[in-house]
Amino acid sequence: MTATEFQAGKTRILYDADRLTTVSFEWLQPAFWRMRGAVVAELGGRGQALAVTIEAGQAVLRPYLRGGWMARLNRDRYLHLGYQRSRPFREWHLLARLHAAGLPVPRPLLAGSERAGLIYRGALLTRRIADALPLDQLLSVLTEADWKELAVTLQRFFGSGLVHPDLNPGNILRDEAGNWYLIDLDRATLRPGPVSPKPMIARLERALKRSSHYPAGLLPGLVSSA
Repeated sequence: MTATEFQAGKTRILYDADRLTTVSFEWLQPAFWRMRGAVVAELGGRGQALAVTIEAGQAVLRPYLRGGWMARLNRDRYLHLGYQRSRPFREWHLLARLHAAGLPVPRPLLAGSERAGLIYRGALLTRRIADALPLDQLLSVLTEADWKELAVTLQRFFGSGLVHPDLNPGNILRDEAGNWYLIDLDRATLRPGPVSPKPMIARLERALKRSSHYPAGLLPGLVSSA
């Protein structure tokens, strides 16, 4: 993966030159893809992610948007502390490291940060995982073997030092071949050695308990034995 940057005015782009031969600042704007009729699906979520078709195949565009009460005051602006410290650039580099290590995450394609004085707006474009569904849409059909595979996958991430601050059923995908993936690693960090899975699994467990299809306590036990 060849990380390449270029800047025009106050906007800087970081992209994978091995996958993208040409890039445009317009790619950061959802309206650009809608006008071209290139939107494959509206994926929703806080970032109102879009599945779009690009020359390299299907990709996911995710603008960085705030949630909760803060969104009422400031939906998409963040304090600019340098392009490399912006959320899209940090997530691009983290995904690149995890992908290079063979961990199941989307391949990062393009990150953009548009500065305006002391603030910036940003977006991230990643390769779309084909035929994948989030964990919360699969709870009624998963077998014990499926849960064990998920536990093993999560343990690989924890063993690599990944701390995911928002591990929830919507950020875990499974494709038709039964492979599990982690997505949406905004604000995630990578530490030098293995990390304790307990706080992240506890958060995931609380979300899973909302479904009658999930056997409470199943995942923590499986992860600890993985």
